[in-house]
Amino acid sequence: MGAGRDPEPSAAVIDAQSIRTSEGGEAHGFDAGKRTTGRKRHVIVETMGLLLVVAVTSASVQDRAGGRTVLARLAAAFRTVSLVWADGGYANADSALLSWARDALGIVVEIVKRTDDLRGFKALPRR
Repeated sequence: MGAGRDPEPSAAVIDAQSIRTSEGGEAHGFDAGKRTTGRKRHVIVETMGLLLVVAVTSASVQDRAGGRTVLARLAAAFRTVSLVWADGGYANADSALLSWARDALGIVVEIVKRTDDLRGFKALPRR
């Protein structure tokens, strides 16, 4: 509302981050892609960056699996969100997560891919 926007979110961004930890417990694992032992935060924020949903899992949980959890929580808590932007970690060959989100939750998950020639950090539109 302060930024001239509707106070109810209609679009969001999903991402995951692996965090190193030496502590044991159920939610402790190894993320082979990031070579990190610890936990993973699965986060959905609205377009202004405000946190909507978060889940903490073992680092070994893939983005698509954690994505199902947070997308289901998002749909239950914020019925106005109909579009979620995600990185390539949420896409797979058969697009099971994308079709599940669309059919079961009514949320379109749009993959925003980076170019292969990108080196280092570069802010991508919608991500």
